[in-house]
Amino acid sequence: MTHLENLIFETGEISLLTINRPKALNALNRQVIEEMTRTLRDVRDDQTIRVLIVTGAGERAFVAGADIAAMSEMSPIEGLEFSRLGHRLMQDIEDLPIPVIAAVNGFALGGGLELAMACDLIVAGENARFGQPEINLGLIPGFGGTQRLAHRVGQARARQLIMLGEMIDAKTACEWGLVNKVVSSNQLLAETRDLAAKLIAKSGFALRQAKAALRASFTMEEDAGLRFEQSAFGLTFSGADRIEGTKAFVEKREPKWQHR
Repeated sequence: MTHLENLIFETGEISLLTINRPKALNALNRQVIEEMTRTLRDVRDDQTIRVLIVTGAGERAFVAGADIAAMSEMSPIEGLEFSRLGHRLMQDIEDLPIPVIAAVNGFALGGGLELAMACDLIVAGENARFGQPEINLGLIPGFGGTQRLAHRVGQARARQLIMLGEMIDAKTACEWGLVNKVVSSNQLLAETRDLAAKLIAKSGFALRQAKAALRASFTMEEDAGLRFEQSAFGLTFSGADRIEGTKAFVEKREPKWQHR
């Protein structure tokens, strides 16, 4: 593992990646994005990691956005490259074969909301606030927000958040389907770890196929996505876990997964 100046990475079956720039509200600058990209490469290569939790240090923000001070100095070409850098990070998160959970404390704005949406599940503390306020800066979302937000909450609500630049609270985000669960802010990590533990209790092999098929629903036309699902479903029949899971069901006992 390379030295990390802006991140804290705690590895294990349930690994925790914390963006550690609380004085800057954990804003995403080039260095943070590059460190996250390198860390995700290590996560992908570590077969012992079953679930990754992503969070932000401090109580004020998950990630309050991209680094606005840095963006104010960028040329159009630099802005395009910064967007591409962010897109690659979000895609790397989505492409991880394991489940990724965002534990959102405080502000998840701009790039912070885009980061959360690249994760599979979002758990929010009661103090969480979500939004895409780029329009208020003469910008638009640049790390995938125009696409992922509409996919999660529908066109009408995505247009409302992106075109008006408004924030919504955790309760509203849950009602809209953006967030999976709202918990007490001081129990955020504990509740998120509990959710991760439920995922660990499933077949890792089946989870990988489920995630890949869900990803296909976002990246493919419906007919191609349905064909992908058929292939992924068929692939589960080649695994030891399908044999164990169906046998355990018939025998009325808990399965003993081999995760293959």
